[in-house]
Amino acid sequence: MAYTYKYPRPAVTGDCIVITKEANAKVLLIQRGDEPYKGCWAFPGGFMNMDETTEQCAIRELEEETGLKVNEVHQIGAYSKVDRDPRGRTITVAYLAIIEKPVSVVGQDDAAKAEWWPISALPQLAFDHDEIIADAIGLYNRMN
Repeated sequence: MAYTYKYPRPAVTGDCIVITKEANAKVLLIQRGDEPYKGCWAFPGGFMNMDETTEQCAIRELEEETGLKVNEVHQIGAYSKVDRDPRGRTITVAYLAIIEKPVSVVGQDDAAKAEWWPISALPQLAFDHDEIIADAIGLYNRMN
């Protein structure tokens, strides 16, 4: 059944931040293959399908964009600044996955590359991902 709403509806995305448990922890980033921010580094993530939760979306997008499959994630938070995505009003729910050490990944789908970066030497990040990584590191530190 189709619905007509009086109010506009924002798009919803799920992002997955993967950090390793190593002494010199690393984080998994993708290089964006499409605009906006084509060529910039970001977290694996994307738009939620109508038949999934934000958690399922984040896990699916991580696998689609990097080949990495995880089963357990922890919600970092929701990010809803009005101008966070130049494509339009978009709210993301970010999740943290913690793994022992880097595994082989490859950029797939709309990710040109997938690489592990030292958490202490990250490149400039797309969107508001600098804010999200700060929150992800805080949660990571509380969990370890």
